[in-house]
Amino acid sequence: MSAGDDAPPPLPPEVEELLAWLRVERGRSASTLAAYRTDLRRYSEWLRGRGLTVRTVDEDDVTAYVAHLRAAGRAASSVKRALVSIRGLHRFLALEGAVARDPSAEVSVPRVPRGVPKALTEDEVARLLDSVAGDDAVARRDRAVLEVLYGTGLRISELVGLSLGDVDLEGALVRAFGKGARERIVPLGRLAAEAVTAWLSPGGRDAMIPERWARRTDADALLLNRRGGRLSRQGAWGIVRKHGDGVGLGGRLTPHVLRHSCATHMLDHGADVRAVQELLGHASISTTQIYTLVSTERLWSVYREAHPRARGG
Repeated sequence: MSAGDDAPPPLPPEVEELLAWLRVERGRSASTLAAYRTDLRRYSEWLRGRGLTVRTVDEDDVTAYVAHLRAAGRAASSVKRALVSIRGLHRFLALEGAVARDPSAEVSVPRVPRGVPKALTEDEVARLLDSVAGDDAVARRDRAVLEVLYGTGLRISELVGLSLGDVDLEGALVRAFGKGARERIVPLGRLAAEAVTAWLSPGGRDAMIPERWARRTDADALLLNRRGGRLSRQGAWGIVRKHGDGVGLGGRLTPHVLRHSCATHMLDHGADVRAVQELLGHASISTTQIYTLVSTERLWSVYREAHPRARGG
């Protein structure tokens, strides 16, 4: 038997077209593409075993595949991710005119149990923010990224989307555009404002300005990469990960963990939940109330450890 006998069958051309489109047109990361490839390979093989193709499948078939994944013991999060990939494929084929309709459009997405966010401690945040050394342009930018993420609770997409006109240093305010292009005004704390001021001072942002802007919108970007373009989500992610690794936080630290930490620490210090909702740009207060669970759990943890009668006898 040759080595090639164990190779998996090739993906349907429709799946390869989707993956190429996601890579070239949408700029999806290698990890995202790998996840799509894995999910759609399993889906394609399941369809093949039933004499179906991605062009002949109907809504009942997609529903049956979701039931198959659940029966196989897959976690709700895995089933949801698989269905997202499948929906992406069928939506793509419908938009391209390869099929008359999207058979996955009405298939409900499994609800994933909401976990309690894992916030950093205040000491861990302080260690992270104090770890950025130097006063060159890169250090100033990285310090601004970390201080603003923690100080405002902005999403990573909101941070990299900021333009110079969205920052009012005199009033210590930032205008952010959240999900659904909803606009909100967010206070910029003293240390975050100082970091942004240093970044915008001579030797900071101006040191990264290129001789010629690659895109017109880059000239208005608050945060730049080393090539003088607008800092991307991936670039900001890399900054967070780099400095997190430097202080031993490793895989625990993501941009969203800084957002979690901002909310949790404010509630720990007595902030009103509705004020935190407004700060984070949550459409529903129920989303914000997750953070109150974190604060309550911390309170119980401290109480159990510190009170002599908390655990009985």
